[in-house]
Amino acid sequence: MLSKGFEIEIYTSTPEGDIVGLSDKIVATLDGFVREPDSRNVEYTTPPCYRYERLLCDLVRPRARLREYLKRLGNFTLTPGSTLALGHTDRFYRSDPANPYHSYIEQTYGTRVVTASVHINVGIADPELLLRACRLIRVEAPLFLALSASSPFLNGAVTGYHSTRWGLFPKTPAHVPLFESHAHFIHWTEQQLAAGTMQNVRHLWSSVRPNGDRRPYSLNRLELRICDLVSDPISLLAIAALLEARLLQVLDDPDLDPLHRSQLSATTRAEDLITLTDANEIAASRLSLDAELNHWQDGSPVQARVWIEQLYQEVWDVAKRQGFSCFLLPLKKILREGNEAQRWLKLYHQGLDVRQVVQQAIRETEAQELALQDSLCQPLVA
Repeated sequence: MLSKGFEIEIYTSTPEGDIVGLSDKIVATLDGFVREPDSRNVEYTTPPCYRYERLLCDLVRPRARLREYLKRLGNFTLTPGSTLALGHTDRFYRSDPANPYHSYIEQTYGTRVVTASVHINVGIADPELLLRACRLIRVEAPLFLALSASSPFLNGAVTGYHSTRWGLFPKTPAHVPLFESHAHFIHWTEQQLAAGTMQNVRHLWSSVRPNGDRRPYSLNRLELRICDLVSDPISLLAIAALLEARLLQVLDDPDLDPLHRSQLSATTRAEDLITLTDANEIAASRLSLDAELNHWQDGSPVQARVWIEQLYQEVWDVAKRQGFSCFLLPLKKILREGNEAQRWLKLYHQGLDVRQVVQQAIRETEAQELALQDSLCQPLVA
């Protein structure tokens, strides 16, 4: 098995769903939380871990601590979803006014980046194997977006996206190639820094990127960045299990590399794969599991839900041999009942307004986390 960890960005709010900026207080008081450029969300990171049972508690415990602290501050809670669903996108609420990088982000992107998401990090020590893995996950990243979409609302309205976050997010630089080797990644990154299209090595905002302690030279993990915030920890572990099983496959089988396996034109394959994948990301951001995508192997049309089901069947034996196939099972429920965005839109079309949908999601998420804390994790220490 591979080591795994999550970066979780989440909004703080009132129980009525109004987002409130509290990250300065949270970061000053609670260990393990860091600020984002806007004060209305806060981030915590789980330590690298191999076992899914441990990962579940690592996801739940910090949120339980955060909820307890928010109650001490006042009548505050956490809001699921990945966009400012009820509004206030007109201005930035700076968490660190003296930070020049935050100033650049605010001035360049505005509130398009005031989103909440999940980044899944998976350890891969060999840089060439890591870049091969990044190539496969890059072309299949739209499937992970389809499973995780949770942002159908913005400013109190339905947007037409299932993932408004990814539909509007300023992917940076605008064009990111399919890196053919570690040397290619190093050279390209140095070019971007020199040209100013990246302000620093962190300023690579694509669906997936190689990561490490001294980027781009020292790399040790794949970071999947495309997922919306998945409020259900069980569902998030299922998505991570699909990712890990797929990575185990490509690490074991060099022929899974899209630069080798794809039947697209050999002379333009690398660029054609990026064009196809970019279009798939747009389609998945709009219709998630119901989106019609084009398969990277031959360009054939396939519904996202069908493609995910095919991958599920393909990776099952890999996950079973490694002892984590049971954590794949919740994917069946997502495919059957829909992701968060689809479930929320169903409630909206049944007559609830956006605020009512958000409020119900807040209550359900808190109840689920408390149940998991009580049944699976050690009692919260005050």
